[in-house]
Amino acid sequence: MTATTPTSQISQDDINKAVWAACDTFRGVINADTYKDFVLTMLFLKYVSDIYKDEYHKLVEQYGDNTELIHAMMSKQRFVLPEGASFWDLYEQRHKAGNGQRIDQALHALEEANGTKLKNVFQDISFNTDKLGQEKEKNDLLRHLLEDFGKDILNLSSERVGSLDVIGNAYEFLIKHFAAGSGATAGEYYTPPEVSDLLATILEPVEGDQICDPCVGSGSLLLKCGAMVRKNSGSKKYALFGQEAIGATWALAKMNMFLHGEDNHRIEWGDTIRNPLLLDKDGKALLNFTIVTSNPPFSLDKWGHDKASDDPYGRFHRGIPPKTKGDYAFISHMIETLKPETGRMGVVVPHGVLFRASSEGKIRQKLIEENLLDTVIGLPEKLFFGTSIPAAILIFKKTKNDNKVLFIDASREFKSGKNQNQLTSANIEKVIDTYKTRETIDKYSYLATFDEIKENDFNLNIPRYVDTFEEEAEIDLVAVRTERVQLQKELKNIEVEMEGYLKELGYGT
Repeated sequence: MTATTPTSQISQDDINKAVWAACDTFRGVINADTYKDFVLTMLFLKYVSDIYKDEYHKLVEQYGDNTELIHAMMSKQRFVLPEGASFWDLYEQRHKAGNGQRIDQALHALEEANGTKLKNVFQDISFNTDKLGQEKEKNDLLRHLLEDFGKDILNLSSERVGSLDVIGNAYEFLIKHFAAGSGATAGEYYTPPEVSDLLATILEPVEGDQICDPCVGSGSLLLKCGAMVRKNSGSKKYALFGQEAIGATWALAKMNMFLHGEDNHRIEWGDTIRNPLLLDKDGKALLNFTIVTSNPPFSLDKWGHDKASDDPYGRFHRGIPPKTKGDYAFISHMIETLKPETGRMGVVVPHGVLFRASSEGKIRQKLIEENLLDTVIGLPEKLFFGTSIPAAILIFKKTKNDNKVLFIDASREFKSGKNQNQLTSANIEKVIDTYKTRETIDKYSYLATFDEIKENDFNLNIPRYVDTFEEEAEIDLVAVRTERVQLQKELKNIEVEMEGYLKELGYGT
């Protein structure tokens, strides 16, 4: 343990800088896609260890040497930490050989001691890996990592942290920065916060809602929805559900939930299309949710087309999506998991979903004919990590007040960035206000009737409905001709003058 233990509350900026500085141990040695799991997992272990140690010291002060009572009370903590498995046990042995093996053993013990809560969370994360180099190099790297998290600034005791939001926000801060440098793989686990904010605000989660993200990634979108319930009602009476196909990403989502204090969650590990796991008690029917929202992988190849015709859950009764583009597979799954009366859904899609024909066109037509589609929102390009293409948000509702579809073209209003563009709070507010009023605004939005969409062969391409054409200023041809004649005169005079200079220099004819 470090020599001093500060008790003043840590600021969000301080903890963000400290955890980001911990990444310096790995920079230039391995890429961020590999070391992000080590840093994020160590933050989780450090948080659990500091809170556990903090509570233990409080009980010792209260009950003295009544070790039996203290042990019994510690076994009822939010997380149980077995002897030898805390961050500080690892820290004290950091100069010895075998750091990777000890960390893995500690994580395994933590899993075992916490039953279903942490089951399998660390099984895809190994610190005892050749990715960190030869044994001595690996041991040194992990010693430095332990020392980074052992610094006073990263004392995460409850007295010092104050609110769980500080830890959760630091975790999100790291995930965002890893996503920014991860290229194409970033889309596998992270949705830009402003897009999550927009979706959570539009979907209006309230007390009692069951909220699901079938492609949960690191869980940021679900967490925004949970925060929206608390903001709107002050209640924590809601439940979060999700599923994630990639094991390491699923583990990030689980840790992210706990670090945000979201213990009432059920996040499953598996392929949502091939093997949906959010099922009823009999395992024969899909669970239904009040809100379903997601940022699925864009146009996923090999999504499970070969087994779609025999889908036991009837998700593809409107048609089977094309073999190499899984967008409508995710949309179809999400629609079928909505509650019959109150269900509402927001999904991020590539623009091709709006207009591609063939099987996708048939599915799109049926969704519109069933009056499920409520709103289409066009987003700016370069908004998502890992891709520069513009995307759109589709809002579906099981119960609508009309049979119209609102189109919003928000693609031209954003804060420009070198690598990533951003939606500002003003941009988001304009979208939300327009969504609520369902008004037609010149060059921004249009409320289309069913017949208008039908006339367009159920093509949802936004420019068909929102005219953003800007008329060019009229050109005064007479003025342009006069200016041209004047320029020709000036050019002739310059040529005469140049000829004189050349003669003076002996180059004239």
